[in-house]
Amino acid sequence: MDLERIIEKKYDAAKYMVKEITHICTKIEKRDPGSIGEKKACEYMAKVLKEDCGCERADVESFKENPGSFFGWLFFTLTFVLAAVVLYFFAPVASVILIVLGLLLAVLQFGLYFKTVDKFFPEKTGHNVTAIKKCTGETKRRIIFNGHPDAAWEWPVNYALGGVGFEAHALIGFAGAFYYLILSVIQLIQNGSVGADPSTPLGKAGLIGLIFVPFIIGLYFMVNYRRVVDGANDNLSGCYMGIALLKALKDEGIEFENTELGVVLTGSEEAGLRGAKAWCETHKDEFSDVPTFIYSYDTIHDPKFLMVNYRDLNGTVKADQDASDLFMEAADELDVQCKKGMVPPLGGATDSAAFAQGGFRAAGITGLNHKLESYYHTRRDSYDNMNLDGLAACFAATVKVLEKFDEGAKQ
Repeated sequence: MDLERIIEKKYDAAKYMVKEITHICTKIEKRDPGSIGEKKACEYMAKVLKEDCGCERADVESFKENPGSFFGWLFFTLTFVLAAVVLYFFAPVASVILIVLGLLLAVLQFGLYFKTVDKFFPEKTGHNVTAIKKCTGETKRRIIFNGHPDAAWEWPVNYALGGVGFEAHALIGFAGAFYYLILSVIQLIQNGSVGADPSTPLGKAGLIGLIFVPFIIGLYFMVNYRRVVDGANDNLSGCYMGIALLKALKDEGIEFENTELGVVLTGSEEAGLRGAKAWCETHKDEFSDVPTFIYSYDTIHDPKFLMVNYRDLNGTVKADQDASDLFMEAADELDVQCKKGMVPPLGGATDSAAFAQGGFRAAGITGLNHKLESYYHTRRDSYDNMNLDGLAACFAATVKVLEKFDEGAKQ
């Protein structure tokens, strides 16, 4: 089906997105993971999907989570490391154990998004939305557009010093952990379980390493749980990519004969993809009847950084090759600048990773520099700091993806 007339109205779609996102940011409570604001935003967008987009179904679904755990591992890791600094001078074997344990928690909880320390944090209820627009005939294929409605807690160092300052602070802090790990191992090899004597070279090296301590302590304050950002770009922009497309189709009176459309909004992404993981558990057997692609959009802002992420979750999870290639080909046909890339180590993840791990064919689309921007997870991520060009370019490519998918591409 030719969708050229919708592509031509890409800036109308972008303006609609900004208008709706402004409404949510100004009229609904803050949307931190598991909050009443997240729930109300889901309810509002579910209503839009039914009333304005023609979806026969727009279900708001709940799930249990422990959102404080995603960055809560910092408390355990940092406390272990600081205790290890002291124990280096008394019991280096304990120092080694504590640092290894702390770093292992960091890898499991942040590197791989495992639920390692979740049970130590309060349980809350998060929310997802599953909306479906049926086709007029037999369903032969399905395409789902995804975004996350929750917003992040602010990263104050990124707000104050920018990405370079934020990353430097984190790297110096964790360099301190490795510094004392190496010293403790050397102390054990040379002197057994005896603590380092401050008068010896190893002891003096331990005293010099105290320069790392202020940076390690500062990491306790890496996340400010008292301030929730607007999350206009990250990630109402991703939510409205699919909503705007379905609304444009309805406004133009376009229906598909054999392609079913869906919009899935997965909450608490900022708490470790918890909503997407819960959605996969709930719907793992529901969408396996026909070829189904899921496109996860996250932080669609700068057109020069529009990217298909062929690997996700700190580079550990592979996206679906066909879904990824289809977006690249669609963008190329429209001369939309789009890069082939990945979410790098320490770059976090998009919900695409959870879908891929859940057995779905998914690709993650981002529109931000993976080197931290000053608006990322700060109060600068507001409704008045959105980019119409970035939204319009991604929207046009998405429409082209749908057009090609409806014609049977990559199936």
